[in-house]
Amino acid sequence: MGILDNFERGLERAVNGAFAKTFRSGLQPVELTSALRKELDTKAAVVARDRVLAPNRFVLRMSPSDYKRMRSMGAALTDELVAFVQKHATTQHYAFAGGISIDLQEDPDITVGMLQVDSENVKGDVAWTPVLDIDGRHYPLTKPRTVVGRGSDADITVDDTGTSRRHVMITWDGRNAQVEDLGSTNGSKLNGEPVKKAILEPDSVITIGRTRIVFRVLPQAAPAGGRPGGDDATRRHDMGNFWGAS
Repeated sequence: MGILDNFERGLERAVNGAFAKTFRSGLQPVELTSALRKELDTKAAVVARDRVLAPNRFVLRMSPSDYKRMRSMGAALTDELVAFVQKHATTQHYAFAGGISIDLQEDPDITVGMLQVDSENVKGDVAWTPVLDIDGRHYPLTKPRTVVGRGSDADITVDDTGTSRRHVMITWDGRNAQVEDLGSTNGSKLNGEPVKKAILEPDSVITIGRTRIVFRVLPQAAPAGGRPGGDDATRRHDMGNFWGAS
């Protein structure tokens, strides 16, 4: 366990590359993914013949200046970190006791470029949150039907002359998603293949014009009140059957 495969290396490169312009010095995002991977592999414990339990709550402590730069990326960075933890756990066949929680905290006793990771097992409730990732921005799907296009009447407007005013519609019933081309001029693609209407799996890529849309489902852990929450520096998620974990 603990050896990165090509997919996990790709995730690390994606996280590091996405924020490289922001993080020119000090702590780098790729160091966060490496530290989370190491913490998972080190703390994973066999609790049954076919069940390996890994920690699901992580606190990443860093210097105030590193925290300020990381915090400026908001949910985009923490979502990428959660996705990395989810995929690594799936690859290594780890299970979680509850929702995954990643907290970024500043610590004046930690020097610039250094990172301290604390982890533990915590149980929690889950709320599934579908998200469209477009040009680095995250758009939660808050309605059963969401239209994407370049028109002002679209629910999500993209600045792309290669797209129609109402190009595609994404539907979500609380568990499953579907994409439908709305008779666009240039058509749509799903994972590189032309599509009219199809079911969306997690991490599916929809292409309209020059715009790339990634569909994700973030199993977000809900706090005591039963509603998902947390600010941009604190995002809580859980791996359920949707991701193939046990």
